[in-house]
Amino acid sequence: SALYVLPPGFVESSCHSRIFWMKLNKLLLQGKFFQLEINDPYAGHVLLDEKLASRCGYVLSEDVWGNPVFRASVLGCHVVNEADELFSLTVNIKVSSFSSMRASVTYTYPMYCSYSSWASREIVCEENYMEVSVKTDVPAVSNDYTVAWMSALPETQNVAYQLWQLMFVSPSGRKRITVSDAAKLGYSFNNTLSRVYLRAPYHSNESDISVVSGVNMNMVTSTSMYRQRWLLLLIDTTVSCPVDGISFTDTMLTWTVPSIIPTLVVQESTFLSKNILMGVDDRVIVNPEEKNYLLEHNETHIRITIPIGAEGGKLKSSVSGGVYGVIYSIDLFLEHTWTDADWQTTKYIVIKSITTPFMPQIPTVINNTLPEERLFNVAFGHFLPDVSLVAIAIGNVPFTLREAQHHGFKIYETPFSNRTKRFILEVSFDDPYVLKEYVNRNETKYTLLVNYTVSVGPEMTLYYHSAEVECVIADIELPDAVGYCDEENLYLAIPTFGLHQYWNLYLGNKLLNRHVALTNGYLAATNSTHLILQIPLFAVGVLYEEVSFQKIKARFDVALRKVRTMETLQMFSVSCSFNSSAFIICHPDGTIMISAQTKTVPAIDMSKTRLRDSSCKPREYNEGHAFFKFHVTTCGTSVRFEGDHIIYENEISYEKETLPGQSIPTITRDPDYRLTVLCYYRAKETLVLGAFASDPSTSPPFGSGTMVPRSNIAVYRRIRQALNVVARVSKDESFMEFYEPNVAILKRPVEPVFLEVELKDESPDAELYLENCWVTRSLDFNSTPRWNIIVDG
Repeated sequence: SALYVLPPGFVESSCHSRIFWMKLNKLLLQGKFFQLEINDPYAGHVLLDEKLASRCGYVLSEDVWGNPVFRASVLGCHVVNEADELFSLTVNIKVSSFSSMRASVTYTYPMYCSYSSWASREIVCEENYMEVSVKTDVPAVSNDYTVAWMSALPETQNVAYQLWQLMFVSPSGRKRITVSDAAKLGYSFNNTLSRVYLRAPYHSNESDISVVSGVNMNMVTSTSMYRQRWLLLLIDTTVSCPVDGISFTDTMLTWTVPSIIPTLVVQESTFLSKNILMGVDDRVIVNPEEKNYLLEHNETHIRITIPIGAEGGKLKSSVSGGVYGVIYSIDLFLEHTWTDADWQTTKYIVIKSITTPFMPQIPTVINNTLPEERLFNVAFGHFLPDVSLVAIAIGNVPFTLREAQHHGFKIYETPFSNRTKRFILEVSFDDPYVLKEYVNRNETKYTLLVNYTVSVGPEMTLYYHSAEVECVIADIELPDAVGYCDEENLYLAIPTFGLHQYWNLYLGNKLLNRHVALTNGYLAATNSTHLILQIPLFAVGVLYEEVSFQKIKARFDVALRKVRTMETLQMFSVSCSFNSSAFIICHPDGTIMISAQTKTVPAIDMSKTRLRDSSCKPREYNEGHAFFKFHVTTCGTSVRFEGDHIIYENEISYEKETLPGQSIPTITRDPDYRLTVLCYYRAKETLVLGAFASDPSTSPPFGSGTMVPRSNIAVYRRIRQALNVVARVSKDESFMEFYEPNVAILKRPVEPVFLEVELKDESPDAELYLENCWVTRSLDFNSTPRWNIIVDG
């Protein structure tokens, strides 16, 4: 590959706490692959891999923003060291459009670091290695000869002449190996002009885990040994680094590091903390409180507390199990300087990349609807900048954002100062995809069903969220009906708006549709705005508020009821007074009212008309009319069944004179004048007796009535004639044996009665037609009560 000049802004680097920091701009690496090569001044280019990185003091990772970050210790394998003060490292950055790295472009980038303020002992706890470096002019053995040091002394006799060796002490025992063998185990040991350093991987076989103040520490206890003629050098190269100490709440993350680490501080009584610094990325934070960070320490702990979402870290959106949430990441470092009697000064550096667990944050839907503008305004959020709205569905109808805008939906984003945003959706109440439901008396409930589809994070994971927003406004005007009458009909004019959509018309508890109207004898007509109902005076459903002689005050009511709930909203009513010369009204409580018109020649005295029970006289009358009011259980009213109807029958007759016959009782052939009155009730309905507190005339008619005038052939002439008729009751169907006259006969209601009627008139023009037979308690055949045996022949 060829060498190229670095693009501007592609690489940034710095040196802090004897560590090289290099960052690559991810924007210039989009869609490309890269590799790092370390430039060895003696062996040429060495490809950086994971194994080389941990052994040689290199780290290749990403910062929270996704930029590749390379860090290297100034004591790294390929760093050029000038007197332990000036350090340089050259890196080759290879960039290719192919994963095989063919046709790559190579950029060479040198880095320089000046560092002279070495402490007697410096420890670096990096992400993938632990490093300790010690000044070689420090006295080799502690004055108090700890057990570890004493146990190491016998081993020093076997140290090869002028050769460094390492002795590891672990729970499994002591292990002494050469530096070259240690390198095979992942360790790196070397000495500079004035220092000796050991670099160890985490969780090696020679390491141990200990708990210090609640924090797990990975510890490698080692002694570096060197012998040259009369000089025997023993150097404590023990290193211990925290492997956890991170805790989270919903709002905070906390990183805890022990203040005193016993394996590093032998004489704790002489320990003195000199300085504690914290930093983010490669920058020292001088005043943590300004960024809402909290750095605190006591005798046992150093604790850094960072609010979730604080500056310096990054919140990233994520989806887990179909749930939206966020992950917060921040790169911290801690630098603790202390002194003790054994080591004078120790500088302890820990670099930690911290990422919280997935934290669910279900978005909220806020209803900012504007009823006065008939406009849904729905806010959906909060979201981080890495979330974008890609589609919506309104009422289960999917729309891309372009389609939604074209349809008339308004969609836009509202940003906030905390770098979050909401998606705003505006939809008109009148949009066809908005659900509309008629509620209460005059209100409409508008319902907007929304399904959001958002793309989350650089992975563009799809997240779905549904919402239902409602708004109820009073935007329906209840109709008003107009009523009027003519001589024979009542009329109601009802607006057709909303009819059958929001409400229906009911006659009592029965839906008033065209079939019912036709059955009841109504006429229904519609124009562009109204339904006009024509109701005949004596049609079913008409209420009679006042019924008197030749006058009826009638009312017709229909109820306006909600389609879904059947709740009555309004009663439409028309009431008029009518003059009527002849009518019959059958009420549900069994009350019958009759205005009878009589046209006979010669005229009869209407005051002498009566019902079957002669005590039932007209309540009002004049020359040609009589008005009767009675109950079906009185006045000699008879009852019979025909099909699905119950028929109550009575008759209006004239109080006639009779001629005595040859035998008793006297039976006349026909009344001079009779008007049969019939009331029809449906058998499946219940006849209510005396259940109305008010005047029963105010109740709607329950049955229908007819009046049938009857006379002999000469309809308009009254004829008086007595006939010789004999009636006998037989004891059985043989008609051989009869009961004696004027003897009481006991019969049960279900028993048959065998009746014989004989006409003894010898006139050849006389024939017997039996029309009605009944039984009375007295000899007066007009007395009540009476029981019908034969009706209408």
